Amino acid sequence: MAQAIVGLGNPGPEYRNTRHNVGQRVVDGVARRLHARLARDGGHQVGRTEWAGEIVHLIKPACFMNVSGPTVARLARRLSLVAADLIIVFDDLDLPLGKVRVRMKGSAGGHNGVRSVIEALGTDAFRRVKVGIGRPAPPGQHKDLVVDHVLSPFYPDEQDMADAACTEAADLALKLVESAATPR
Repeated sequence: MAQAIVGLGNPGPEYRNTRHNVGQRVVDGVARRLHARLARDGGHQVGRTEWAGEIVHLIKPACFMNVSGPTVARLARRLSLVAADLIIVFDDLDLPLGKVRVRMKGSAGGHNGVRSVIEALGTDAFRRVKVGIGRPAPPGQHKDLVVDHVLSPFYPDEQDMADAACTEAADLALKLVESAATPR
């Protein structure tokens, strides 16, 4: 059996350290922890390693967040994975900065990248690790502020919390791999 940890984000160096790319930061952290190497594969960064007796594919799609679904679906098919084998890691505006939450399935919750994945897979039955980045304004207000917020880097006084959240998210993603590997 194989699984994949997929970090959503935007491609290019200008987005690398933004709040919207915490999913990719988490995949980088898992790769470092497991001594896995990510290599270019069709423009995407993909690695293969093992954890808890499972093959684990690490994936950083090279497409923009809001249209990541078709790429995730195509890579899953190529790796012979179904939705239940995927762990999608992404930022969440509705969680306070530094908070991390796991969901086993559910709606997109307003996240366009997750909505794209649900549409492309035809199901919401994939595991998620959500990393809180906080919201710059109350929900429904100042949409321009939200876009600027997700595409900005963490402030220096937020960096420690962001780093801790990415570490916790990596831990939780690996626990999800373990729990799926454990015979029921």
